[in-house]
Amino acid sequence: MDRFVSFDGLGFLLAQGFVQNALIACAVLGLVAGALAPLIVSRGMAFAVHGTAELAFTGGAAALLIGIGVGIGAVAGAVIAGLVFGILGLRQRERDSVIGVVLAFGLGLGVLMLSLYSGRASNKFGLLVGSIVSVSTADLVLLAIVAVLVIGVLAVLYRPLLFASTDPDVAVARGVPTRALSLVFAVLVGLVTALAVPIVGAILVLSVLIAPGAAAARVTASPLAATVIAVVFAEIALVGGALLSLAPGLPVSGYVATIAFVLYVGARMSARMLGRRAVVA
Repeated sequence: MDRFVSFDGLGFLLAQGFVQNALIACAVLGLVAGALAPLIVSRGMAFAVHGTAELAFTGGAAALLIGIGVGIGAVAGAVIAGLVFGILGLRQRERDSVIGVVLAFGLGLGVLMLSLYSGRASNKFGLLVGSIVSVSTADLVLLAIVAVLVIGVLAVLYRPLLFASTDPDVAVARGVPTRALSLVFAVLVGLVTALAVPIVGAILVLSVLIAPGAAAARVTASPLAATVIAVVFAEIALVGGALLSLAPGLPVSGYVATIAFVLYVGARMSARMLGRRAVVA
């Protein structure tokens, strides 16, 4: 069976409510993920994001099992993960071990819950790799509420968060409440991770929460410029990946991850070329 559709077929898909919901969700997620990504990269929290995604997957699996909204379960699991990581892993040397222990427990529990779930197999698969048809109107409302909350908290706490992320020792000496900020930031990451799971899946959340920030860090040293560039990269990866996945009808996560990787490689190459030109000049 030919997986590809004509332009008329693509236009028909774009007119469908579930596709429009998915594109709006991708655009909103790109905004909040891009805003958080540079801070995540500067704080060295890539592994923490992965661990949080696994706990969001566990929460989503529990929601499927008991018959409530997957988004609600994913948010609950991710917030619990953020709090656990923030409380137990505040010290840098303890962070990886704490995340590894919690990640393994959460992933095992999530797999057990999925095995007990007797519903559609597509629901199980969607938790792992995402699904463009999984974004309902209720999920979109939840996404909008959480996005407003995350952006609002970032607007208020951005300067101390940036200070604590780039130079934590000096921030402590200046009286910045780095422990409280770590907890708040961990919860924000958990919320955004939970929102990303239904779209890109638990195993590819890093493509939207790490890759845009890492790519932006290669092309600019300005925190503000890095945030803007990360948002643009996240939007390109998410919205572009969603559009590309429509015609073949394949999981959106593969396209999102590929675009994010290409953007990161392009940013590295651009930075290297610009560096060489500066040396020659």
